[in-house]
Amino acid sequence: MRPAKGPPSPIRDERGAMQEPLSILAPNPSPLTGQGTNTFLLGRRHVAVIDPGPDHAGHRAAILEASGGRITHIFVTHAHLDHSEGARALSQQTGAPILAFGDALAGRSAVMQRLAAEGVLEGGEGLDRGFRPDMTLSDGAVVETPDWTLCAIHTPGHAANHLSFAFEDLLFCGDIVLGWSTTLISPPDGDLGDYFRSLDRIGALGASRLLPAHGAAIDSPAPRLAELAAHRRERTAQILAALRDGPADAATLAARIYDIPAALMPAATRNVLAHLVALDALGAVRAEGDFSSRARFSAM
Repeated sequence: MRPAKGPPSPIRDERGAMQEPLSILAPNPSPLTGQGTNTFLLGRRHVAVIDPGPDHAGHRAAILEASGGRITHIFVTHAHLDHSEGARALSQQTGAPILAFGDALAGRSAVMQRLAAEGVLEGGEGLDRGFRPDMTLSDGAVVETPDWTLCAIHTPGHAANHLSFAFEDLLFCGDIVLGWSTTLISPPDGDLGDYFRSLDRIGALGASRLLPAHGAAIDSPAPRLAELAAHRRERTAQILAALRDGPADAATLAARIYDIPAALMPAATRNVLAHLVALDALGAVRAEGDFSSRARFSAM
């Protein structure tokens, strides 16, 4: 497997113009990852790897070749296997530390911690439960080398431990904003309220370009962010409208609302559940009996 481009260019050329980060596509296409995970390389003498992807020997070899053996930092946006699984092996080969917000469960809101502790919300799709970074990065933490400076931005919503990384006027945004689809929000790792807040925060950063971990770069962030927020509000309206016909569980609501292949219906059901959790917190819906992923909900 070969990277699409040559070795990483200097971050700035002789005229001081910023160079593009290098992107290497992991060979893990699926209905939820699109063509695969984008692994980004940044720098020349001090190479940062952002989202090393799955534990795949060929992909790791492509990263090592493209880096010229100069990897000094491994950043992980969040602890899902398609982003973090390959981090430890790459660290062992290079000696570079792994930096992330925390382990697989870090950053969960109080509501999600309670629901997870009570065992009423099955979830954890693709969660890398064994992930442990060597260094944790809090919101606003800055990592600097002579080649680059990255600022960690906590952007939960898709995952509680999700970080985006700001470089100049670019933002490596992981899975919080995708270039080809909407983001899966699956409680207790995903949180719809956090997702809206993260979209607002990303918009306020004023980045000129978003570099997602799946799909193409987003050259006009503001319209894309507005589109994603509007899409979620429309889903909320559809769920409330469907509940006017009577109580229903998340799977039933997803089947009514979504027109998608059967293979994607479990993910759609998790998205609907995220909306129901948020609506329950607002008092707009109520679960019949114990709150769970299979509970029937009624509109209030």
